[in-house]
Amino acid sequence: MREPLVLLPGFMCDARVFGPQVAALSYDTPVMLAPVTQGERIEEIASAILTAAPAKFGVAGMGFGGVVAMELMRRAPERVTRIALIDASPLAETPQDASAREARIIRARTGRLREVLQEDLSTAGLAVSPYRSDVMALALDMGMHLGADIYTRQSRAMMRRKDQQAVMRKCKVPALILCGAENAALPVKRHQFLATLIPYAKLEVIEGAGHMAALEQPEAVINALRAWQRQPFVLQ
Repeated sequence: MREPLVLLPGFMCDARVFGPQVAALSYDTPVMLAPVTQGERIEEIASAILTAAPAKFGVAGMGFGGVVAMELMRRAPERVTRIALIDASPLAETPQDASAREARIIRARTGRLREVLQEDLSTAGLAVSPYRSDVMALALDMGMHLGADIYTRQSRAMMRRKDQQAVMRKCKVPALILCGAENAALPVKRHQFLATLIPYAKLEVIEGAGHMAALEQPEAVINALRAWQRQPFVLQ
């Protein structure tokens, strides 16, 4: 049996965003889906996960979950055996992005959450495919289910997040950087930059996927995670 794997959902996503991956990987891997909805700061969310997580574990985080995964690496590098970052960035929020995010928070809290979520998804980008409308519908359903309070909490956590470039440079475990080829919010070149920070990183670009590769091309993401799981541990 492989070492435990902790999956961290993306911004305004619940366990359903990793549904295909959980179904496939749980065949021979203890899989834990950790909530990223508690806490006002990334640090608080990471602390709660470390309390519940196994002594040692691999972690795969998507978007917001990827930011939390990097904080886990910063706080407890001796416990993280491998890390996969899916459509995630190590950079802190810019003042311009924070200002725009605050405006969206106000709209979400005044009854316009669905409209804001639709705009966020449009900006992030989903690939054109026969499944695009289904992915969009599921993403909206997850977001509406979580609600405006979680939208506010996660948005504020992103606005306050630390720059994790130095942490990634010190990473000495098998690392996978995975992105959708049509991700508009975080294009491939941004992931290439992240991969150059990590000594042992492998970059995997998923064709036919945008910002939600785990749902848009689930089999490709499963295959990439499987290959990452097979990588031997890197000596510290």
